[in-house]
Amino acid sequence: MTVQFLSQPTYDLAYTYQPVDNAPTVLFLPGYFSDMAGTKALFLKDQSHRHGYGFLSLDYSGHGQSGGQFIDGTISSWLNDTLAVLDHTQAKNLIVVGSSMGGWLMLLLATKRPHLIRKLVGIAAAPDFTEDLIWQKLSEAKRHLLESKGCIYTPSAYSAQGTPLAYTLILDGRKNLLLRTPITLSVPVRLIHGTADKDVPYETSIKIMEKLESKDVHVRLIKDGDHRLSSPDQLQILWETVIQ
Repeated sequence: MTVQFLSQPTYDLAYTYQPVDNAPTVLFLPGYFSDMAGTKALFLKDQSHRHGYGFLSLDYSGHGQSGGQFIDGTISSWLNDTLAVLDHTQAKNLIVVGSSMGGWLMLLLATKRPHLIRKLVGIAAAPDFTEDLIWQKLSEAKRHLLESKGCIYTPSAYSAQGTPLAYTLILDGRKNLLLRTPITLSVPVRLIHGTADKDVPYETSIKIMEKLESKDVHVRLIKDGDHRLSSPDQLQILWETVIQ
């Protein structure tokens, strides 16, 4: 993967972009604490190259090869990172694939740049996760600790140390909530979710469908699928969803 860097005021953003003339570009938006070198990103990059699609992905600040501190990042700042890369590359005709938190950013992006979007594909999309899946599940003691210290570590199946959680992320998340009101989008949306997802319940994708004003919305549930949805069969379902 050829990595390029976009200079920002306080950090450099790492991204990869392979345009193809007169073809859609697959834009992959990774999840929280993930990056563009993950299994799904590399799979989509390979398939896009094989089938004549463009490909674009990035590491948000504090992720992967980008500069900045993870703990300083918020939904708003990571959305701005995405917009900065899009404006710089001038990529368009996008099939946006958002994984977990990337699914939240995907929906926010589509409301900001609807003219660039061809289709949205969510993989265990997690809009509002800071409020519904983190804050509301924290005990009163942990809420007070987070407010007073500004950062705590939450248990994670992917890290022995746990995942850092900043109070600023919670506060900023409340400025970007989507599932409380209708989502004004008219583009086609495809949502894939595993029924055994322990991080983001599959009911979240159903709620997204209900909130979207678009009439062209499909939800595909993968029986016993986990949060990552990265097995060969599941990746094939993802690619079929992207190109159909």
